[in-house]
Amino acid sequence: MSVSVIIPALNEAVTVGRVVEVAREAGVDEVIVVSDGSTDETAARAREAGAIVVELSQRHGKGGAVIAGLAVSHGDIILLMDADLIGIRPEHVRALLLPVLEGKAVMTVGLRDRGFLVPLMRFLPLVGGERALRREVLEGLDPMLVQGFRLEVGMNAAAKKRGAVTTVFLPGLHIKTKIQKIGLLRGLVGYAKMWKQVAIAFWKVRNARY
Repeated sequence: MSVSVIIPALNEAVTVGRVVEVAREAGVDEVIVVSDGSTDETAARAREAGAIVVELSQRHGKGGAVIAGLAVSHGDIILLMDADLIGIRPEHVRALLLPVLEGKAVMTVGLRDRGFLVPLMRFLPLVGGERALRREVLEGLDPMLVQGFRLEVGMNAAAKKRGAVTTVFLPGLHIKTKIQKIGLLRGLVGYAKMWKQVAIAFWKVRNARY
C-alpha cells in the first residue's frame, strides 16, 4: 500500500524542512506540505526539502489544510504530521505506519514524549497530531468535525467505526509549543481556543452518536 504524508503548516519555516526530510528518509511515497496562509518562508523551506507544496492564500485551519492536502494525495494510507516537531526520526514514522500497514489497526496515534506524564497519556483523549490512518477514514469524515482542531476528535470517531485504533509511544519527540512561538499570554489564549474546539467536537460526537 502506498503512503502519503500530509503536513499542515502555519508559519513553521524553522522546523518544516527537517520534518519533510525525515518523512522522506522513512521511505514514504509522497510528502505534501499545506501552507495554511503562511506569511514566512514555510512553503520555500518545504520545497527545498523535497515536498509537494499546496499554498492556501487564506487560513483554513488545521482541518481545512489537511483536507486540501488529501485532495492532491494518492496514498492508500495517510500519515499526518505536525510541522513544528522537534526530535523527529525515521523510526518514529515507521512505528506509526506499521500497525496500519500490517492491517492490525485502521489508525495509529502517536504519543509524544512528555516525560513522567507518558503513562497517563493513554487514558487521555487522543488529540495527537502524529497519526497514520487508512484513507477512507479521512474521506468519510463529517464536515462539521473537520473544522480547525476538531479534526482529531472527528478522526477518532470515524476510525473507531471502521476497526481498531491503537497508540504508539514516540520517545524523544517533542513540539515547539505555542508559548515558545508567540509568548506566554498569546500562547495561553491559543491553547484555550484549541481546547474549546476540541470540547465542542467531543460534545457533537457524543450527541450525534457517531
